[in-house]
Amino acid sequence: MDRYVFEDILENTMRPWARANLGLSWVFQQDNDPKHTSGHAANWFRRRRVDLLEWPSQSPDLNPIEHMREELERRLKGVRASNANQKFAQIEAAWKSIPMTVVQTLLDSMPRRCQAVIDAKGYPTKY
Repeated sequence: MDRYVFEDILENTMRPWARANLGLSWVFQQDNDPKHTSGHAANWFRRRRVDLLEWPSQSPDLNPIEHMREELERRLKGVRASNANQKFAQIEAAWKSIPMTVVQTLLDSMPRRCQAVIDAKGYPTKY
């Protein structure tokens, strides 16, 4: 993925979803991947007036999707597929089997996670 693909995702997937589901008051979270922090992306966020969560460098502690990916990997441990279509079906089924309570618990932990990173001045935390 390059900055142009990233911008396309922001414009045609993230922004319409956010408008439909979050209203006008929300903050976008991303990591410090170069395509996310490029001048090109920064200009897109500025033009669209999207507020960004300040993100300490080298800190994955705040990214809930990383924790969801770990959950997905646990559910797929030892599962084998004979082709890409079968693997995709397995991943999709495993993803759909994650209870919303897991998602909600993770989301509910975000204020504590953010505070832990602030307290650690951007250094790693227990999360």
